[in-house]
Amino acid sequence: MADKQISLPAKLINGGIAGLIGVTCVFPIDLAKTRLQNQQNGQRMYTSLSDCLIKTIRSEGYFGMYRGAAVNLTLVTPEKAIKLAANDFFRHHLSKDGKKLTLLKEMLAGCGAGTCQVIVTTPMEMLKIQLQDAGRIAAQKKLMAAQAQLSSSPAAAAAEPAVETRTTATQITRELLRSKGIAGLYKGLGATLLRDVPFSIVYFPLFANLNKLGQKDPNVKAPFYVSFLSGCLAGSTAAVAVNPCDVIKTRLQSLQRGVNEDTYSGILDCTKKIWQREGPTAFFKGAYCRALVIAPLFGIAQVVYFIGIAEFLLDMLPKHRA
Repeated sequence: MADKQISLPAKLINGGIAGLIGVTCVFPIDLAKTRLQNQQNGQRMYTSLSDCLIKTIRSEGYFGMYRGAAVNLTLVTPEKAIKLAANDFFRHHLSKDGKKLTLLKEMLAGCGAGTCQVIVTTPMEMLKIQLQDAGRIAAQKKLMAAQAQLSSSPAAAAAEPAVETRTTATQITRELLRSKGIAGLYKGLGATLLRDVPFSIVYFPLFANLNKLGQKDPNVKAPFYVSFLSGCLAGSTAAVAVNPCDVIKTRLQSLQRGVNEDTYSGILDCTKKIWQREGPTAFFKGAYCRALVIAPLFGIAQVVYFIGIAEFLLDMLPKHRA
């Protein structure tokens, strides 16, 4: 079938709207995922998703669950727009012969989309992780200070509760640019590619084929609920599949560490230390959180994208004739 061609501006608007709606809905779960992935053995502040969210609200208030959301809401529009538009671009050019795309070509299109998106994804994730994990580091310091005050040693008795200094994305960006240049914002680029490229290779072909199952007629789009469910299922499947890479990426991009927590020199060093000190199950920390984030995020994205809100908005603009 030859679907109606959507203009590039419409694709960008659709992707942006989808990203904004999705991030707003699922950001607290994403914050919990980051904190669960970053905590290491012996320094666990949270036992589960619900425990993390409850403790976050108690110590940081309701809006504490949205720490780092401003970065995502600012950059998710170009990130989602690039990802969805790039996938369509590669699919279109790989099917120039008019034949149905093979699974291999669908995977190649997804690979291209995942590679393109890291231009925006890496700095976005870099900044978001610092802000999301700051509350966990501060809570750990407060707990240790409280324990020290209960100790009988003179040094411990003199300890004062740690006071959290709130930093902003702008401050982090300026410091990184001052100390490391533009490369500072791309710390963890290799791990981001390692996560996002396989994700897109799995997600886009799976979504396309699941969505086709809901088409009664090949010349008619699948109902919106089919696109939503297909996006949810494909997104959660791909998210769990690449979760080990997401754990590695999160650890590498964290600039601050809790007390006695490991530091890493690269992907191989991080993988080795996690395996040896925390066991293979550590690579799936936050997997269910990530699935809960990605499922509705991509479900909403696909509904908005395929309904074509942007086409409606662009059609409302006055037409200028020569």
